[in-house]
Amino acid sequence: MKFAFFPGCVSKGGCPELYQSVMEVYPQLGLELEEMTTASCTGAGVLQEKDRKLGDMLNARTFALAEQAGLPIMTICSTCQGVMSQANHRLTADPSYLAAVNEILNEEGLTYRGTTQIRHFVWILLEELGEQGIRQRVRRPLTELRAAPFYGCYLQRPSEALGFQDQPDRAKSLELIMSWLGLEVVDFPGKTRCCGFPLLTINEKNSLRMVASHTLDAKRNGADILVTPCPLCHLNLDGMQSRAGGQQQADIDLPIWHLPQLLGLAMGMEPKRLGLTRHLVSTQGVLDKLGSAVA
Repeated sequence: MKFAFFPGCVSKGGCPELYQSVMEVYPQLGLELEEMTTASCTGAGVLQEKDRKLGDMLNARTFALAEQAGLPIMTICSTCQGVMSQANHRLTADPSYLAAVNEILNEEGLTYRGTTQIRHFVWILLEELGEQGIRQRVRRPLTELRAAPFYGCYLQRPSEALGFQDQPDRAKSLELIMSWLGLEVVDFPGKTRCCGFPLLTINEKNSLRMVASHTLDAKRNGADILVTPCPLCHLNLDGMQSRAGGQQQADIDLPIWHLPQLLGLAMGMEPKRLGLTRHLVSTQGVLDKLGSAVA
């Protein structure tokens, strides 16, 4: 299984432990990755609010590069996945719009024919490896941990752009994979709501209130950790958790994990190799509970 790998901006910047952990686990999964080093940012939905066509053109360029290589795209960021899926949905649903975008791409010698598939790493685990493929790679089931999933916004809606009609299990992909790793899944109402990151610079108070609401809710329901497939959600839920707790006069202390870190740990990898020392909310208590010491 070979993919054009689109790591996105945040896994190379604010959350380097996500990129690090993906690099550790993917060879053990039978995946081949060809990193897209010349692709641009997706626009993260922010650019699209100002100029949708410009945002779609930038994403169409990325799709054309993957199409030229004959590869589907693998993302590791829910925001990237959601923005790219929506752009691809608009482009392939309207031939005249695609033609207008291609007029711009042609200046670079590129044309997008509308054939590129874009799939999040979580969906690839679900649909390509499946339960048997995941379970057979687990060397150390994480049965001692209770984990709450946090999808955020972009990996759940709009469902028609995300292919839920053809792949309905995508709506519960995190829960399924976490259970295959041996974790006890903790459900809570906020798992598909916004983390508050888009509000951080314009309404910090409400953003912090959202961080506190989600993390406290998950913890009160018995979660030892929160697991997210989105590095932007991770930035807010991990990085702003201390301030959110101060705002609510609560000591939250809920570690926020990337799914590839859990996968690598279950596959027997050392915590340090997976970037588990890089989090602001310490993961050490969780590792102690598992009997794993950070080297």
